[in-house]
Amino acid sequence: MTLLDIMRASPVIPVIAIDNLEHAVPLARALVEGGIRVLEVTLRTEHGVPAIRAIAKEVPDAIVGVGTLTQPDEFAAARDAGAVFGVSPGLTPGLVDAARLSGLPLLPGVMTPSEVMAAREAGFRQLKLFPAVPAGGVGMLNAIAGPLPDVTFCPTGGISQENAAQFLACKNVACVGGSWLTPKNAVKSGDWKLITELARTASALR
Repeated sequence: MTLLDIMRASPVIPVIAIDNLEHAVPLARALVEGGIRVLEVTLRTEHGVPAIRAIAKEVPDAIVGVGTLTQPDEFAAARDAGAVFGVSPGLTPGLVDAARLSGLPLLPGVMTPSEVMAAREAGFRQLKLFPAVPAGGVGMLNAIAGPLPDVTFCPTGGISQENAAQFLACKNVACVGGSWLTPKNAVKSGDWKLITELARTASALR
């Protein structure tokens, strides 16, 4: 699958921070059962790479990626654990080189038109608008669509169940990212039924 294929496979990509490794597989299964197959497991906790490895092995229907890539040396470890795409909050020359060397498709974060143009110049056509709401939200996306029509976005940051549909209606948006599908209390208590219901609602957004 290309990165654009991955983005189009789920209207919402949940941004997941794993605090307890034992939660990784049942959480992934609950999301997939609700129709959300593309999962971004972040490196915000020490369990990120082990969680990716567990999900890739135990939940074959999941399309698991690694999020919060901020250091070049993180790419190979995540790829070797089973991640099939990467997401970063921004883009640096080191991250560009690491993405190319690792072969891991990267969805880099951008916030301004200049950053969009720099990322496009580096060869990226699929980008994460981050943080989406502070960056201008739907208005920014619609404004960028005119001069930069060949770029497709996954807005992340401030996206919720209440405003996701507005973002998905933008012609240059393939999906959105958000953490509302994995509420911390529900994950901590193992309320996988609630997470499946949230995923089912999200998967019906388009």
